[in-house]
Amino acid sequence: MINLQEVIETNKMIEQENLDVRTITMGISLLDCADKDLTVTCEKIYTKITTLARDLVKTGEDISKEFGIPIVNKRISITPISLVGSACCRIPGDYVQIAKTLDRAAKEVGVNFLGGYSAIVSKGMTKSDELLIRSIPMALACTERICSSINVGSTKTGINMDAVRLMGDIIKQTAEETKDKDSLGCAKLVVLCNAPDDNPFMAGAFHGVSEADAIINVGVSGPGVVKYALEQMDANAQLSTLNSQLSTGLANFEVLCETIKRTAFKITRVGQLVAQEASHRLGVPFGIIDLSLAPTPAIGDSVADILKCIGVEQPGAPGTTAALALLNDQVKKGGVMASSYVGGLSGAFIPVSEDQGMIDAVEAGALTIEKLEAMTCVCSVGLDMIAIPGDTPATTIAGIIADESAIGMVNQKTTAVRIIPVVGKTVGDTVEFGGLLGYAPIMPVNQFSCQRFVDRGGRIPAPIHSFKN
Repeated sequence: MINLQEVIETNKMIEQENLDVRTITMGISLLDCADKDLTVTCEKIYTKITTLARDLVKTGEDISKEFGIPIVNKRISITPISLVGSACCRIPGDYVQIAKTLDRAAKEVGVNFLGGYSAIVSKGMTKSDELLIRSIPMALACTERICSSINVGSTKTGINMDAVRLMGDIIKQTAEETKDKDSLGCAKLVVLCNAPDDNPFMAGAFHGVSEADAIINVGVSGPGVVKYALEQMDANAQLSTLNSQLSTGLANFEVLCETIKRTAFKITRVGQLVAQEASHRLGVPFGIIDLSLAPTPAIGDSVADILKCIGVEQPGAPGTTAALALLNDQVKKGGVMASSYVGGLSGAFIPVSEDQGMIDAVEAGALTIEKLEAMTCVCSVGLDMIAIPGDTPATTIAGIIADESAIGMVNQKTTAVRIIPVVGKTVGDTVEFGGLLGYAPIMPVNQFSCQRFVDRGGRIPAPIHSFKN
C-alpha cells in the first residue's frame, strides 16, 4: 500500500532533480467505432474519445496540485487506426479524414498528443494497412497532435522488408510535406520492431487489441534523480577512503548498481501513486507503469550525464555500451521491485535532440549513428530523434530501419527508428524543434548504398530461437 509519506520523501527529487511524471496516457479501444460509412466512423471516434477522456487533463492537473508532483503530459493512445478504418477507407485521403477527426478530438479534450495512427505489418500488409501508411505524410502535415507508428517486424514473425522499403519513402515524403517546419512531421513518426501494446510514450504509443476498453498507463521519468544519486554515491566513497592510498575513491559496480536500483524503486513508487489515483478518479482500470529514463533538454535531465557519472568521458567513448546496459538493467530491477505492473519500455532512452548531453557528445565528435546503433542493443528503444541530411536517399533510411529491426528481432527486444531527414539541412547545420523535442545537430550518414538489399522485397525470416511452442 502506498502512502503519502513515500511521496513526501521524494520532494527533493521533484524540486531539485527534475523528477516528474512524464505522462498520464489513457488508452482507448476504437474497435467498436468501425463502420462501413466513413462519416459514421469519424462521428463514433470523436464521440468515444471526447466522452471517455473529457476529464483526463483536469484529473492530471488536480493530482499534480494535491500531491505536488509535476505531471508534464496528458495523452491518449488508441487502437491502431488501420484496423478501425479498414471497412470504410478506400483511398489514403479517407484515412486523412480520420486523422483530422482524431486531431479535433485531441484538441477538444486538451491532450498534447494522441498516438495510434498506426499499423502492425510485421508479417504482411493488408490493403488497409498500406492505405494508412501512404496517408501518413499528409496526415502528419495537416494535424498538430497526431503521432504515427508502424511495426515492421518481430521476433516471432521476422521483418517485413516490403514495409521497411515503403517506410523509407514515407519518411522522406513526410519530411518534404513538413519542410516549412524543419520536417517536424518525422519527429511524430516511428518505425518499430517488437512494439509493446501498452506503451504510454509517444510517438510509438497505441492501444493494443488485447487491452481493456479503456485503461490508464503512466510514464515516469527521472534521469536527473539517478544522476544526483550517483554523484552522492561517489562523493561518499571519496570521503570514506581519504586515508587509503590504494583506493580509487570510486564506488565499485556492486554499490553503483544498488544505488541505481534503489533510486528507480523510489521513482516508480511515485508513478504508482499517480496511476492509482488517476485510475480511481477516472473510473478506468490501471494498466502499467512505464519507468523509462526519458531525458529532456533541461540541464541535468540527461541520460548522457548518467553515463558520464558511471565513468565515460563522453557518450560514445569505449565502455559506453556496457555502462548503458548496466543502467538499463538496474532501472528495470528497481521498477519491478516497486510495482507489480511495470510494462511498456521501462529503461533508458537515448534520443539525441531531447538530451543535451547527447547533443554535446555529437558535437564533440564522440558519438556517431553507428555507435548509437550499438547502444540500442542494450537500451530501451533505438535510434531516436536523430536529424540527418535532407538529401539522404530513402533506400538508406530503409537500410537503417532494417538494421535496427534486426537488432530487435534477434535480441527479442523493442527497437525503433525515429529519424528526421531535414529538408535543406546538411552536416554542420542544426535544427530547432522546440519544447521537449529540443534541437539537434545534423549527423552524417554512411554514404555507401544499400539499394540492392532493400529493393529485394519479401520477408526476412524469424530467427530460430523464435520457435518456442
